[in-house]
Amino acid sequence: MKNLNALIIALAVILTGYILGNAFKNRYDYQNTIAVTGAGKTDFESDLVVWSGYFQKKSPELKEAYAQLDSDRNIIKGYLKDKGIKDEEIVFSSVSINRDYESYYDQNGKYVSRFSGYNLEQSVSIQSNNIDQIESLSREVTELINRGVELYSNSPQYYYTNLESLKLELIAKATSDGRQRAENIATESNARLGDLQSASMGVFQIIGQNSSEDYSWGGAYNTSSRKKTATITVKLSFATR
Repeated sequence: MKNLNALIIALAVILTGYILGNAFKNRYDYQNTIAVTGAGKTDFESDLVVWSGYFQKKSPELKEAYAQLDSDRNIIKGYLKDKGIKDEEIVFSSVSINRDYESYYDQNGKYVSRFSGYNLEQSVSIQSNNIDQIESLSREVTELINRGVELYSNSPQYYYTNLESLKLELIAKATSDGRQRAENIATESNARLGDLQSASMGVFQIIGQNSSEDYSWGGAYNTSSRKKTATITVKLSFATR
């Protein structure tokens, strides 16, 4: 029985030593790493613009409202083609039809509602790489009022078609920046930078150039500015020697 107790105690001592040894080793390994965050930033200009607007007509008769809307659509299309817009760049949406009602109090003071007509609405959009042309068009499109058409113009939206290449370029910049930071820390600590242990990408952001836009944890993506600034962060962990 005494021999058994002695064996158990010996095994406990060995196990305790093993656990403490691993704990010390893990602590040592942890202390011999440098974790940094690298950042990449670049300015670029959009190469694609999307402009849209909408127009509507209202009439007590559905057929009449549609005929008026159809007339406006033909005028708008002719105007856009006169401005140099290609047929394939002009996209009209399907027609939205709503029944409108007007409410009022009758002579007996009763609140009533009655049908006032059909309101038809349709949108038009243009997608183009000729940004200067579309910017000019978005400012001049109110000329359609002179042709009897009320077209409500939206602000142009700007995009970049080579976003994946831009993101890879930024990741390379952020990784290089992170390595430089880690090397500086290692030098100040009288150590040598070892191999990269882990890396993870942070948030990719696009904001307007020289703007005061707030960054978002989910990633901002500005479409209202032609000129933009893209940023990305990477978290890196290096071994030291």
